[in-house]
Amino acid sequence: MFRYFAFTFLLSLVSQTQGQSARNADRICGKWMSAEKNLIVDVYRKGDEFRANIIWFRDDISKPMDEWRDSHNPDPALRSRRILGMDILRGLKYDKDDNSWEDGIVYDAKHGKDWDASVYIDDHGLLRVRGYWHFKIFGKTMIFHRVQ
Repeated sequence: MFRYFAFTFLLSLVSQTQGQSARNADRICGKWMSAEKNLIVDVYRKGDEFRANIIWFRDDISKPMDEWRDSHNPDPALRSRRILGMDILRGLKYDKDDNSWEDGIVYDAKHGKDWDASVYIDDHGLLRVRGYWHFKIFGKTMIFHRVQ
């Protein structure tokens, strides 16, 4: 009888831990605005990875958002796709040990380049997206605050 209760307790504890890990992983989901207030992305989960797409941006106000195209893309077949709605972050996986999202790819539409990416939420609730080339030391961090 004791073994049954011990097993049930351990099973419950493991289930709670997995649930907590999933909630921590999903903290990244939602709408985030860049510190420069010129970009809003929607971060979402697709399967076991996290992605982000552009839902609003401000570049040149003389041209509507839905007219901007991915003209710097190295693949000529993709140069006519719209910037608005495009996934710019993909492949992120939650690392519960570091409480961060790692091994992603961030796309820089202004230059048509893919960069390695890692993301974390700091103590102030800011989303910090690091785009880098092979080593995190060689990169740039964009800061976002939650808008929804």
